[in-house]
Parts: sequence; structure tokens; C-alpha cells
Amino acid sequence: MTTTPTTPTTPTTPTTPGASGSTAAPLRVTVWGENRHEQRDQRVRENYPDGMHAAIRAAITDNLGTEVTTRIALLDDPEHGLSEEVLAETDVLTWWGHMAHDEVSDEVAERVQQHVLAGMGLVVLHSGHWSKPFTRLMGTTCTLRWRNEADRELVWTVNPSHPIAEGIPHPIIIDEQEMYGEHFDIPVPDELVFVSSFSGGEVFRSGCTFRRGKGKIFYFSPGDQDYPVYQHRDVRRVIANGVSWARPAVADRAVPFLDRYETDWFVTGATGQGVGDAAAAGKGA
Repeated sequence: MTTTPTTPTTPTTPTTPGASGSTAAPLRVTVWGENRHEQRDQRVRENYPDGMHAAIRAAITDNLGTEVTTRIALLDDPEHGLSEEVLAETDVLTWWGHMAHDEVSDEVAERVQQHVLAGMGLVVLHSGHWSKPFTRLMGTTCTLRWRNEADRELVWTVNPSHPIAEGIPHPIIIDEQEMYGEHFDIPVPDELVFVSSFSGGEVFRSGCTFRRGKGKIFYFSPGDQDYPVYQHRDVRRVIANGVSWARPAVADRAVPFLDRYETDWFVTGATGQGVGDAAAAGKGA
């Protein structure tokens, strides 16, 4: 089942973001959801009657309004809703998954990875830390400690000048949430925006940014399916801020490839083998 987009799925291609972060056209966001707990678990259906993906989408549109256009992609859609055409029309992809990571095809996971390397933004939520795209991009196990006993979570801002922290209280108070704790097996983040503490005494790096290739990645942990965390005003604002921050930094969407250039090419012109042709990757090696 694919939810009908609220706006046209093929808006005008945005220009490169300026210093203010604004673009000439809306930011194109694809919200990816596993959509399995909603079908199986009554408690999840009560918290998210339209699906967790709908709540995540609403968090983005309620905060960013006409700055974005959105579409939904789900695990059971053809190609998981993430065809080459869809990803080519996506500036930022959000990802929530939990119980069916293994059902995501390696082909689609690699496709997402390549688009991030080429400049697409990626916002990974909660148990998406174990998704195939995220683990591929991190290069580590991305494992952690956990306990699901309705702990209180306090989300502390440790980088108040970061754009993702704009308008966020210190701390965010989440009355009930699954505990995620250290050690979290990820590379050292480029930026640490939030850390969380739990009623059991654990701490966790709950808001981290990374850069891979031309793409920007934001991981944010609050959001277990058993609790209505994505109805929380401040959590919703963080997600929207993360989407805005992860917008592409460059206009072109091409993965760098191996090429051979002639001596003094910068004077005589780019005459290397396969210049501008991604199919030439690997030539000259």
C-alpha cells in the first residue's frame, strides 16, 4: 500500500541551497516506512492509526510547510518504493525500520547508499540504526544496548548552535520510551547534537551527524513503536530540523569515479578518458 502524496511527486528540481539554506523550489522528501508493526500490533495501531510513516511525514510538513513536498514509500511496495526514479527525485530520505531489516533487498540498499554518496540526504530514525543502508554507510555493526521497560528519556542538547537544535528545549522530556544505551558501535560522529539519559542511568549518543561522499546523514534515536513518541512536539521538530539540515549541498548528483587526466589538463582542457561519463569508472587503473 502506498499513501498518495499530498503534493505532486515531480516538482521542479531545486537549485543549490544558498547560505541561508533556502532553495528556489521545495525540498523533495521521501518518507520510508517498514509498516509491519502497524499491521500486526494493536498498540501500534492505537498510537499511529494512519501508520508511523504518516506521523513522521506530518512532523515534517507541520514544521516545514511549503518548504517541502513529500511522498511515502513502504517496504511492501515494488522495489520497496525506492526505484531509481524515486531516489533521483528525492533530496532527503527518512528511514524507519525495525522487524524486517533482512527483507530489504541488497540491491535497494546499495541504491540508497549510492544516492547518499552522490548527495542525497538521509535521516535515520530509532531502530533504523540496524538498517542495511545505515550499516553500509557506517561500516560498523551499529549495535547497542537496549531495554524496553517504559523508561523516561531526557534528550540533552550538547551542540546548541547546530541548526538541528534550533528551537529545541534542553532537555526534551519523553515520559516513556525504549532505552538505548552505550556502547553504540558507530564511527565517531562528525557532530554530536544530542545525548540522552534514561531512568536506569544509561546514556546514549542519540543525535549524530555524518558525511559520506557528497551526502549528509542525521541519526536520531527516540521513536520506538510501542510509544507515541512521534506525536511529541519537540521530537517532531527535531525530525523536521534534521530533514532541513540534510538537504543536498551540491546541485549535481553523481558519484565520483576513477578517471585518467592528461598532463596540464587544467591548462589545455579536460581531455581525460571518460570525462563526465560515469560508465568510464575504472578506466585507466
